[in-house]
Amino acid sequence: MSNEIRPITRALLSVSDKTGIVEFAKALAAKGVEILSTGGTAKLLADSGVKVKEVSEHTGFPEMLDGRVKTLHPKIHGGILGIRENKEHASAMQAHGIAPIDLVVVNLYPFEQTVAKWKGDVSAKAQEDIIENIDIGGPAMIRAAAKNHHDVAVVVDAQDYAAVLEEVSAHGGTTFSLRERLAGIAYARTGAYDAAIGQWFARVQNDAAPRRFAVAGELKQTLRYGENPHQQAAFYVNDPSAKGLATAKQLQGKELSYNNINDTDAAWALVSEFEETAVVIVKHANPCGVALGKTPLEAYRKAHACDPESAFGGIVALNRSLDAETAKAIAEIFVEVVIAPEASAEAEAVFAAKKNLRLLVTGGMPQKSEARPIMKIVSGGFLLQDEDVPLWSESELKTVTKKSVEKALMQDLRFAFTVAKHVKSNAIVFAKDGASIGIGAGQMSRVNSVRIAGWKAKEAGLSTQGAVLASDAFFPFPDNIQWAK
Repeated sequence: MSNEIRPITRALLSVSDKTGIVEFAKALAAKGVEILSTGGTAKLLADSGVKVKEVSEHTGFPEMLDGRVKTLHPKIHGGILGIRENKEHASAMQAHGIAPIDLVVVNLYPFEQTVAKWKGDVSAKAQEDIIENIDIGGPAMIRAAAKNHHDVAVVVDAQDYAAVLEEVSAHGGTTFSLRERLAGIAYARTGAYDAAIGQWFARVQNDAAPRRFAVAGELKQTLRYGENPHQQAAFYVNDPSAKGLATAKQLQGKELSYNNINDTDAAWALVSEFEETAVVIVKHANPCGVALGKTPLEAYRKAHACDPESAFGGIVALNRSLDAETAKAIAEIFVEVVIAPEASAEAEAVFAAKKNLRLLVTGGMPQKSEARPIMKIVSGGFLLQDEDVPLWSESELKTVTKKSVEKALMQDLRFAFTVAKHVKSNAIVFAKDGASIGIGAGQMSRVNSVRIAGWKAKEAGLSTQGAVLASDAFFPFPDNIQWAK
């Protein structure tokens, strides 16, 4: 079956993303393929010199209801769904003047991009715009063509144009193996599209636990292996508008690994918490140094001082543009990844000598918007919760000791609790003057986290006198405080 060729005599092209469509249509037309199209795509092709037949002319029925109804017609869906070798299908198609459509090229209204444009706005105006960008005819044609992939090829991504043209040039049509592969891609696309729509409706309705919750992602890159060498892995993006690893460009260095991506995301999430200039150093998904500074260099020096030993081979994240002086300081030790919103040409030149160091730029910092859903896979299902966004408001704080908290200490407490939020439980953070000076992470006993944080501070030669302590949970016994003292 993989060698079964289906010629392309008629193609329907209707795309929102016009990338490469003119060149693709011209190549098809040069092979004698009749081009059907709609609206803006038809106009673009005609203006570009491609002979095109409007769908309304093909069906004998005008586009109507502001374009909501144009391809939902038997002459379109019959031409797509008709099984060529089925005599009853062929007879019905002939009796009703339904011409076969051998190739369907459709990408969908930009629903996801429209949602991103409104940045969480749920006003009537925003909802009207978003709902108008829910495609109906497009998914119907895609699913029809994918179902009938024995006879029809379907393309939903511009990156697959070349594969279709290659087979048309070589064989005069498409092979079953290509049509089958394209059908799988098509169903995954409509599934992802519907998942995005379902998630948006849940957010609009403030439904934290919708009856069904679908997730989808688009492949960004395959990885050499997963957490361990025997595990396969890949990186998928489900929010291309989020400033972070989804938008990051790798300017240099080796290919990112699964652990690199996991650790870099942890560093980026923490550094994004701060409005002030901040640097975060992460090792094995836990921060080992976090600091604020007047400059990125000052913040880096303070962060590195917290735990120089663990910083070796770690991940460095900045929430300001990477400059040459900071790059020189970072280059003094071995680090796996540096991520920042931007990097100067001079900073890039500094790192150029470090061929294996991965430098990522995100193009900006993430927007402070509503909490994203966070998922954890468990046996046979997954857990879902809102992202841990809020920390506290000053009005909620209650001082329960006789001694009041000075402003400088309160600033350090806010800093320490922000860091603790990103440390694996049981989490303990000692902080002073806008910098971590000891971090205890992931211990079964909270007392041991306190001990480790104190030991780390001592090893780094940092004084805990005048420091604050943050924990990610309450102290059931006084031993934690006693150890800290």
